[in-house]
Amino acid sequence: MWSLALRSLAYAIPRLFHLIPAAEPLMIPRYSRPKMAAIWAPETRFQIWFEIEAHACDAQAELGVIPRSAAKAVWKRGAFEVGRIDEIERETKHDVIAFLTNIAEHVGPEARFLHQGMTSSDVLDTCLAVQLTRAADILIEDIDQLLAALKRRAFEHKMTPMIGRSHGIHAEPVTFGVKLAGFYAEFARNRERLVAARREIATCAISGAVGTFANIDPFVEEYVAEKLGLAAEPHSTQVIPRDRHAMFFATLGVVASSAERLATEIRHLQRTEVREAEEYFSPGQKGSSAMPHKRNPVLTENVTGLARMVRSMVIPAMENVALWHERDISHSSVERMIGPDATVTLDFALARLTGVVDKLLVYPDAMQRNLDALGGLVHSQRVLLALTQKGASREDAYRLVQRNAMQVWEKRASFLDLLAADADVTKYLNRKDLAALFDLGYHTKHVDTLFKRVFGSADIGKSSAGKPRAKVAAKPARKPAKART
Repeated sequence: MWSLALRSLAYAIPRLFHLIPAAEPLMIPRYSRPKMAAIWAPETRFQIWFEIEAHACDAQAELGVIPRSAAKAVWKRGAFEVGRIDEIERETKHDVIAFLTNIAEHVGPEARFLHQGMTSSDVLDTCLAVQLTRAADILIEDIDQLLAALKRRAFEHKMTPMIGRSHGIHAEPVTFGVKLAGFYAEFARNRERLVAARREIATCAISGAVGTFANIDPFVEEYVAEKLGLAAEPHSTQVIPRDRHAMFFATLGVVASSAERLATEIRHLQRTEVREAEEYFSPGQKGSSAMPHKRNPVLTENVTGLARMVRSMVIPAMENVALWHERDISHSSVERMIGPDATVTLDFALARLTGVVDKLLVYPDAMQRNLDALGGLVHSQRVLLALTQKGASREDAYRLVQRNAMQVWEKRASFLDLLAADADVTKYLNRKDLAALFDLGYHTKHVDTLFKRVFGSADIGKSSAGKPRAKVAAKPARKPAKART
């Protein structure tokens, strides 16, 4: 949080005195992808502002508030220059006024009909809703691609046995496919969360200075909302209520945490002592400036760090909810940063993680070697249950199994041999009975059931193909404003 606070100061102080123009997205290009970054470019923002104002003029013309010729003139002659807007803002100290002034320079006398009955937040909040819904569409697409990669690799390793771990210690056998199926299920839930978050944030407010529509007809809000693919906000003040934004950014934080969980799993599996899976290491890639032998999990480490950044933006979004009365401006500087930063960062992280999963190197022999490393201890629970079924009390059965298991830890002996040599055990189970309990297939007998639950079928050819991407794109303007350089 301190790093975010320092960045906030670095951002806010120069702008407080209007020493530099409106900010570009703050995330460095290293962690940005063009499609998501373009949503937050000044040209995109001002184009959305123009469409909001122009659609509002159309609605006002239908109501007879302004001449139809004025609305047509806005569409026909409307244009803007980012540099000119910044120049005007240095004098006006107000970005929306600077924008309207620049538009008026192109439209001419009819520009007096722009912004009739509206307040700046009508433009700013509706624009932010468009940007966040577009960002959500990209993130949903990202998750669809990650789901496809997880599904393919899960079926590829559906029956690849490996050790399951709890507390980092060997527990019981699983399969690598089952492990990946669990991540698939988690990201399928994240997809549903993002669809819900998109729906939550996709509202439009064109309701005037305090949300009462005193100087503008509610029809204008409904008209603009429909044109932009949004819903009319049921009750706004001067702004759209920020609980919507808090929910949206909290959802991004959950998705980022899931990405980190998968990244952390891969990092653990790549440790030299484990080496059951690892990131693809391309020809010519270098792992260390000092140690030529290194093959480090740098991509998943990077995803882990990016997830921390996304989560750091959730608390400021929560703190934006409690604005004063009908509105204060304390939320604005926060959203100018976290809007671009959170979405651009998460987009990059999800794309990177998809690439890791898609090219992940998997080592079944190492998985089997680690599975066998403790001499059969992974079957201890089955021996415990078999003893109770043969008449031993649970307390006695636990004591007998643990007594022999501890010797395996200390002497690296065979668990089966120790049990078969223990008279207190063999009075219930002979060696043949015991050997039957060490069957690996026992632990994988319900893999098909798990796959049917997660994928709809245990056969990749019959499993559900996945849900269609939820996308309600903003409707294009009849004619885009000309962003001039």
